[in-house]
Amino acid sequence: MNRFYRSTLLTVALGAAAGALTGCFPLAIGGVVGGAMMATDRRTSGTQVEDEAIELKSINRVRDAIGERGHVSVTSYNRLVLITGEVDNAADKAAVEQAVSRIENVRSMVNELGIMGTSSLTSRSNDAVLTSKVKASLIDSRDVFANAFKVVTERATVYLMGRVTEREATRAVDLARSVSGVQRVVRVFDVVTEAERAAMETAPKGR
Repeated sequence: MNRFYRSTLLTVALGAAAGALTGCFPLAIGGVVGGAMMATDRRTSGTQVEDEAIELKSINRVRDAIGERGHVSVTSYNRLVLITGEVDNAADKAAVEQAVSRIENVRSMVNELGIMGTSSLTSRSNDAVLTSKVKASLIDSRDVFANAFKVVTERATVYLMGRVTEREATRAVDLARSVSGVQRVVRVFDVVTEAERAAMETAPKGR
């Protein structure tokens, strides 16, 4: 990975933590950085757009299902959806899953909602910092491609998503576990072969 690209990814990783606390950082991502990230993503551009649409639609679907109860986050990667956060009871957990499952293009889901009180701002701030540290550890490692991974942290549990080989998955899990403060690492991968990985990295980014 060249020096400029590693620097770009590190800037994004560190900025993400600040963005989680201030809400301003997403406005700074775009142009060269946004284009570079999309071009090197292992998903097609069409799938990237679908993932963004799933996440946006989930906001209203979850609100319709459980109102303002709980704290729910929905992350989609290659149309595999991860649901994290906290809800008051099992009925709300099931209602959220059912609502998200009806969104167009959702391929499969992993429901990691906890049945408990809503996490505190301090806990979420700590999660944002852990996410940035895990991303930085992936960037600093020379034997994994950092942009192949999406990192989600909830209550100090790190969820790793992406289209990666078994070797990449194992290495990324080891790196995440080495970050101070991480309590657990959960794999939410689409595992591909080395041949499939090579084909993805050279294929056009159309639909």
